[in-house]
Amino acid sequence: MNILNLENISKTYMEKKVLDNVCIGIDDSDKIGVVGANGTGKSTLLAITAGKIEVDDGRVVMGNDIRISYLPQNPQFDMDKTLLENITDSIYAGNDHWDKMGEIKANLAKFGIDDPECNPSVFSGGQKKRAALVSAIMTPADLLILDEPTNHLDSEMIEWLENYLQRYNGAILMVTHDRYFLDEVTDQIIEIDKGNAYRYTANYSGYLELKEQRLDYEKAAERKAATLFKKDLAWIRRGARARSTKQKAHIKRFEELRDRKRPDEERYVELSSLPSRMGNKTIILEDISKGYGDRTLFKNFTYTFNKLDRIGIIGPNGCGKSTLLKCIIGDIPIDSGNIEIGQTINIGYFGQENEFDKSSWDDEMRVIDYVKETAEYIETTEGTVSASAMCERFLFNADMQYAPLRKLSGGEKRRLYLLKVLMTAPNVIILDEPTNDLDIQTLRILEDYLDSFAGIVLTVSHDRYFLDRVVTRIFSFEVGASLQQSEGGYSDYLEHKNQSNALTGMVGNSDLSKAGKAKDSGNSKNDSQNDLSDNDSKKNKKYRAPREKTKLSFNEQREYDTIESEIESMEKRSAELDELIAKAATDFVKLTELTKEKEELELLIEQKFDRFVELQEMVDRFAKMQEERK
Repeated sequence: MNILNLENISKTYMEKKVLDNVCIGIDDSDKIGVVGANGTGKSTLLAITAGKIEVDDGRVVMGNDIRISYLPQNPQFDMDKTLLENITDSIYAGNDHWDKMGEIKANLAKFGIDDPECNPSVFSGGQKKRAALVSAIMTPADLLILDEPTNHLDSEMIEWLENYLQRYNGAILMVTHDRYFLDEVTDQIIEIDKGNAYRYTANYSGYLELKEQRLDYEKAAERKAATLFKKDLAWIRRGARARSTKQKAHIKRFEELRDRKRPDEERYVELSSLPSRMGNKTIILEDISKGYGDRTLFKNFTYTFNKLDRIGIIGPNGCGKSTLLKCIIGDIPIDSGNIEIGQTINIGYFGQENEFDKSSWDDEMRVIDYVKETAEYIETTEGTVSASAMCERFLFNADMQYAPLRKLSGGEKRRLYLLKVLMTAPNVIILDEPTNDLDIQTLRILEDYLDSFAGIVLTVSHDRYFLDRVVTRIFSFEVGASLQQSEGGYSDYLEHKNQSNALTGMVGNSDLSKAGKAKDSGNSKNDSQNDLSDNDSKKNKKYRAPREKTKLSFNEQREYDTIESEIESMEKRSAELDELIAKAATDFVKLTELTKEKEELELLIEQKFDRFVELQEMVDRFAKMQEERK
């Protein structure tokens, strides 16, 4: 059953239209993931749906008594109340919350908050986000809207939330960069791209395949349109006369083709680096220990980094992962032991929560100037690349480069921060939760860059996909402040852990099914190769070549004579449906029927136009053949 509709909504921020005439319907059982590059309007879409932001055009229509629960990207709290009071006020009205107080506290503890009676000001940004998540999932709702719910969650919390949302009895609309999470929770993907919304009935893996098909179709359609436009242009230049209805339609088609919107080529974040010299001495950790008060985070840890190490650090929140990284870069002193850094080592550190250099960050500074503070250019495998060109590769076009930093979204700031780190040409890259607030597109290119990076990579991350994709060794924080090593990525770590638990009679991790997921993705390639070999064998069969056609068949000629009027009639009906849909905005049953008819009609129009182009090409080809024979 349909519970909410976004009807032709548009939204502009500082002269940038992030949403342009977007239409989305949400049914009561939909599990929708929203993806797209940083700054494209994902969080804006969620906030509009939740009723937190007004649209410039269009409207949001909801069914009667529809309840919405919303987790914003950056939740705010009333500092005059305790954290617990903030949450209970959000979840329940009056005194209804008292019978749920135990459940609220238990869930807060599950997400690492043991003292909810404190003022929110004493909690970190991550703790506030986790508290707001508990509030959102415990609020009775027909539609649960979550903006980056996996940020600041450790692996155990992510797995718990994943299982909870799989069983959730209601609709879900969420933005997340966690690709495993999207695969396990969602059954639909909405991609926001250049103001448009594209909907795919699939999880994330299926979306990637369907998107590729869409892009291929758009390219093919553009090639057809370009070919037809050239032919129409030649016809116009020969001195066309609009004497008949068909010629008028031909001229109209030419004008539409001339003014058509071309599909934009998808831009990618691209970066490659030249190997920088690294001496024999890299980074040496000798019996290092660190603690605060009575609590020891890690003790007597020893490790010498190899020149091409790819190491992921995992463990529950607060165990000391970020502290270990900051000890290595010298921001936090160790309690005992020794850390040696080789003279040739140049560390690039990408920290959590936009830890920008406050001395250089100025809201009025231009994007290009912020990058140039680090370097005017960088040496890559393609040669010397300027700061401006690097900004282009990181999706900051000419207009954005000369915009002040205050105009950037949170995700765009993270992307700019990453660019500045990599512009230092490091030979050691240390990443602390790099997937927080970075779009999937940027993450994919970062992963590709790290594949060819000629240096050491050390990352703290709870993103299981990222760890499987990037690292070859895991350091896990275990009980007793010890750091254990495991070869492979995150899925390999889980498999090793489950095998160890099985040997000791312990219950294995329920998430073992994810182990090897990244490796399994390669099986489809083998299947495709088998299909290709079957096709090759079929091609070897003998066949008789068909006789060359020189004109349209009787049925084709009749189809060609009527197809333009058929398209015109269908387009007229499509316009009528638009008016009927607008009038039936509050009649959800009727609205569903009309929307379905509209979708089916648009598909039929598309197919008819493709057939028209095909017939027109045949007519032109046959005419050319006749001309050549003369």
